Amino acid sequence: MGYPTIFFLSFTIAFSGALTPGPLLATIISESTRSGFKSGPLIILGHALLEITMLLFVLGGIAHFLKQQVILKIIYLLGISFLFYYGFKMLKDLPKISLELKSSSLKNSNLILLGITTSLSNPYWTIWWLTIGLGLVLTAKKIGLLAVLIFFLGHILADFSWYSFVSLVINQGKGFICLKVYKAIVLICALGIIGFALLLVINIFYSVGIKEIFFSTNSTILC
Repeated sequence: MGYPTIFFLSFTIAFSGALTPGPLLATIISESTRSGFKSGPLIILGHALLEITMLLFVLGGIAHFLKQQVILKIIYLLGISFLFYYGFKMLKDLPKISLELKSSSLKNSNLILLGITTSLSNPYWTIWWLTIGLGLVLTAKKIGLLAVLIFFLGHILADFSWYSFVSLVINQGKGFICLKVYKAIVLICALGIIGFALLLVINIFYSVGIKEIFFSTNSTILC
């Protein structure tokens, strides 16, 4: 497998994942209405920093530690708590939304931190890295560290390109979309994040895979 193939496969897999609606997309749409175009790139920068950390964990063999049931429980519970908090915070701030950028918009450092916390709050992100991501990284590692670097560049460039585009569209659309429409978009995003958190709660009790993580004493999932 050559380097161009590794880059193309990594970019394609990551881009297809980015297209799937989730907390990160909802967060970027919401913050773009307040902080402008910079929201997308800066939030994804935080996301990228977290993914670099996970990549180092995978290369260092720490990924197996993260697969422990206790760690997965903590990831799920903290993730669900944050998603509920942020979703309801969006609903609370809905009346304050304006099409004008105000000083109340988040600072650059806070947007980066938001990218980290939003990504970390999504348990499926962790599971992806401990399963699909782990396999892809180890495959690239057999070729060499340069292949791993190319894999990561393809992966993160897919995120940067898509979410920056989304942020640009939202920001530029202010001249064509009225305030009511913007509030409706943020409302949908907030309800989407809360709904995603509720889905995780339901999965804990009714999905076989998640149920095994929490209650089975002999669980082999993700091992």
